[in-house]
Amino acid sequence: MAGKKLRSAEWFGRTGKDGFIYRSWMKNQGIPAHEFKGKPVIGICNTWSELTPCNAHFRELAESVKHGVYEAGGFPVEFPVMSLGETLIKPTAMLYRNLVSMDVEESIRANPLDGVVLLCGCDKTTPSLIMGACSVNIPTIVVSGGAMLTGKYQGRDIGTSDVWRFSDAQRSGRMSEQEMNVAEACMSRSRGHCAVMGTASTMAVMTEALGLSLPENAAIPAADSRRKVLAHLSGMRIVDMVRDDLKLSDVLTLKAFENAILTNAAIGGSTNFIIHLLAIAGRIGINLTIDDFDTAAKGIPLLANLQPSGKYFMEDLYYAGGIPAVMKELDAFLNRETITVSGKPISENYQNSECFNREVIATVNEPFNLAAGITVLKGNLCAYGAVIKPSAANAILMQHTGKAVVFENIEDYKARIDDPLLDVDADSVLVLKNVGPKGYPGMPEVGNMAIPKKLLEKGVTDLVRISDGRMSGTGFGTVVLHVSPEAAVGGTIAIVQDGDLITLDVLNKTLHVELSDVEIDERKKQLEPFNALTNRGYTWLYQQNVEQAHLGADFGFLKGASGSGVLRDSH
Repeated sequence: MAGKKLRSAEWFGRTGKDGFIYRSWMKNQGIPAHEFKGKPVIGICNTWSELTPCNAHFRELAESVKHGVYEAGGFPVEFPVMSLGETLIKPTAMLYRNLVSMDVEESIRANPLDGVVLLCGCDKTTPSLIMGACSVNIPTIVVSGGAMLTGKYQGRDIGTSDVWRFSDAQRSGRMSEQEMNVAEACMSRSRGHCAVMGTASTMAVMTEALGLSLPENAAIPAADSRRKVLAHLSGMRIVDMVRDDLKLSDVLTLKAFENAILTNAAIGGSTNFIIHLLAIAGRIGINLTIDDFDTAAKGIPLLANLQPSGKYFMEDLYYAGGIPAVMKELDAFLNRETITVSGKPISENYQNSECFNREVIATVNEPFNLAAGITVLKGNLCAYGAVIKPSAANAILMQHTGKAVVFENIEDYKARIDDPLLDVDADSVLVLKNVGPKGYPGMPEVGNMAIPKKLLEKGVTDLVRISDGRMSGTGFGTVVLHVSPEAAVGGTIAIVQDGDLITLDVLNKTLHVELSDVEIDERKKQLEPFNALTNRGYTWLYQQNVEQAHLGADFGFLKGASGSGVLRDSH
């Protein structure tokens, strides 16, 4: 570290009363005196929780990290932060992403840490931990929890994307409740997050493509012993990163963000990728915009044949060569010299990789699907932008005009979607309002609205669906999301009425409601002012400060790194 003083020395290196206090109370855990003498102190930021099933194995993973830290001559200290379990938290885990980022930021800054290992897996744990760490900007490495093993049901492979198919089958009478009960046990049969290329896996891929993890981090299954090996090696590596003073700002350059966007296109990643990467960029001070997700990935085809855009699962991706094999296919497009947490250019992370299954990882010249990435739409219905994932959509509906069937909020949708009197047909466009960042609050994953029961019974499997909310990365269909500005702040989506004609044109990247500017303005004048749900606590703070989706739905007051210095020295 070329003589640079360890940050932890401001605590443990002191003499007199101050040093006595800092060291003595730590020693009640059985820590010997020599651990405090010049060793890099490595924080292990753990999102373990039994209420976050995806991360329930993280205590064990943390032990592997500690072994690596000790082996490299560091001093590991594990600490908890709020954990966000996608499946249980109400009203939505996204409401609390920014809260967890604040928890992480302040936990790192306030304590004697020289470097940190982020243990994250379930959807929001990854971006929230990275966002918080970016705001402090000390040496940081990410260890993902890994995907669960592929589910097995009635002789076939299943994963989280099948939940939507099972739901439609049950609602149309093709699947019984008993069969659903059997399938739910068959799907979640091991530790880990969703087995498909949902948001959790997308975030793990994002981490690897940004250079924030060691190679192969994204795809090793949670149940595979090599996940523990990677955690051990990451523990070793973070000690060297502290000695080299390799910080997040050294890794997270604009070119690194471009690599992540390119890789996300090739793997058919979740639309949530946009909203989280924008938030991370804002924290580290990179000028990234929603339009960059179109331009940076232009011409990149879909290479990974993974659900929900394809057939296979994360387990298959690992056996086929993992993300290094995907990135090797993208070599001609990537910024090859960006530095990673390994201290080496990212090209060295994948240059010796191999693909072992071309059905899972295709080549650029013979891709799995030419439709890839995430298309950013603009138009009078989404002046600041909206997004759609073409690889998970229906090609027939990519250029479509239909009459709007409008749901004013999530309660209205739930009450009427299966009403036999709902005025809807196969050409209709479903519109769901007031599920954006401010309006819900928290922007839930409800954008992939169910097909109305009356249409399911007629064999309809997809409709154009539009909302100011999000969609699970495991979902699929012709679904337009993240409409900005949202209904709650007076966006045009707020004034759409039943019967209005809406045109979606993905080829020309437009989303338009067939109304004149004068009519739109007149309707907006009739809108009721937005009322926050509460006047206290975090939800009030969120609704008062959250930015719109096209900016990453972060808090404006959290943008930009504020550094690792503590506010006051209390002793």
